[in-house]
Amino acid sequence: MATVLKGAPVAAAIADDLKERVAALAQAGVTPTLALVRVGERSDDLSYERGAVKRCDAVGVAVRREVLPADCTTGDLLARIDALNNDANVHGCLLFRPLPAHLDERRACAALASDKDVDCATDASLLGVLANRPVGFAPCTAEAVIALLDHYDVPLEGADVCVVGRSLVIGKPVAMMLQARNATVTMCHTRTRDLPGVCRRAQVLVVAAGHAKTVGAACASASQTVVDVGINWDEQASRLVGDVDFDEVEPLVAGITPVPGGIGAVTTAVLARHVVEAAERVASTAIDGGAR
Repeated sequence: MATVLKGAPVAAAIADDLKERVAALAQAGVTPTLALVRVGERSDDLSYERGAVKRCDAVGVAVRREVLPADCTTGDLLARIDALNNDANVHGCLLFRPLPAHLDERRACAALASDKDVDCATDASLLGVLANRPVGFAPCTAEAVIALLDHYDVPLEGADVCVVGRSLVIGKPVAMMLQARNATVTMCHTRTRDLPGVCRRAQVLVVAAGHAKTVGAACASASQTVVDVGINWDEQASRLVGDVDFDEVEPLVAGITPVPGGIGAVTTAVLARHVVEAAERVASTAIDGGAR
């Protein structure tokens, strides 16, 4: 049987570190503050918001809910983003996506200041990930994958890693981040020829396909570590399942994340860490400027 790589211990370790850093910021008169920009009342947005607020409260990060009606205009949303960009008391901003279809999501993302973009909504932040440069922040879920692997001491240097999924939200960024750690990465997707064969050869398998149970026993091999990023309802809509068929794969591999209870908890912890880092950058700039 595999070791179940739960997210809670990883999130707890991140939280312990953040509490100390938040206390240091408080000594400098800074309260790290996150703005959550939500349009409408989508159930998945509300669920993530509750988890994010709980995580931030636990480490001392203040949260401001910026809620617009579902029928707001693109101009309304851009005005709210502009106000947050110019609010020195807000250090990080997360824009819930996807936006309602009538809104121009690309313009909204482009309007956000990259230094407050704590979940890689802007092109500048994405370029920072691709170029391995400290511009903006990586997507929280992609960074959560790296944080979990590090916490459980899964070697990445020189490892053969397969990423199933090619979205700009998870698949492509996490592949670039793994390459930056000197892993040898193969990117796959649901149309890859002989997907099971490619997956079986990987020492680390990251699955972000966006479809329930895309990866089953045929994709698994002994000594493999499997990270399941997917969150889906099962066919009966009775419980959450991942992109990996846990019951099939778990007996065959060395380690696997559960759904729920895996990457999700780490994602909100990484979000809080990004806000604290953004606040630290502002505080450091202020100190450096004062010294001159």
